[in-house]
Amino acid sequence: MIDQIPQQSLIITEIYKSIQGESSFAGLPCVFVRLTGCPLRCRWCDTAYGFEGGQQKSFEQILAELSSLDCRLVEITGGEPLAQPATPEFIRILVEQGFKVLIETGGSESIEPLPLQTHIIMDLKCPDSGMSERNRYENISHLKPTDEVKFVVASRKDFEWALAMMHEFQLDERLQVLMSPAFGLLKPAELVGWILETGLKIRLNLQLHKFIWSPRAKGV
Repeated sequence: MIDQIPQQSLIITEIYKSIQGESSFAGLPCVFVRLTGCPLRCRWCDTAYGFEGGQQKSFEQILAELSSLDCRLVEITGGEPLAQPATPEFIRILVEQGFKVLIETGGSESIEPLPLQTHIIMDLKCPDSGMSERNRYENISHLKPTDEVKFVVASRKDFEWALAMMHEFQLDERLQVLMSPAFGLLKPAELVGWILETGLKIRLNLQLHKFIWSPRAKGV
């Protein structure tokens, strides 16, 4: 169904203003545009409510909502936002209108069509997610030094796998690397200990919104 959406429109699960809970922008006011649909089914997905449904909205309607929320930092998220073909064009329009645009992508779809001004936060799926075979490794060559790669870690096995990926693709030398403990599956302190043992330039990435509000809260 997603590939049948008319051009200049997207299927939207929700649009809301909150603080950015993750990445190097954590803590800043941000408007989130959550697109509907995702080809992945990660073990710990916290936005399964965005897999289906949603409302088709024109670019014009979405822009009007963004203007009413009075925030120039916008994150395009999902689901998987790049599963909708019109996403890169919508981001191009946002950039032209002066918005700082972040996109959080699971890395299974090509990031090549995104405008260069897009700040990409790409999640490389670790083995415990159940989706590591869907990683699109050719995306790594399209990442810029200003972009970020995230690993959600649920176990020591995931951590060692993430380190191997960092070494293979020299990620910590090329851009910012984030590591998040899978919420409820790995204690943050344990992940911190592992990170400190490596001596590598890795940023701990906690999901602030889950500590401020309920882990299952929507629209925050």
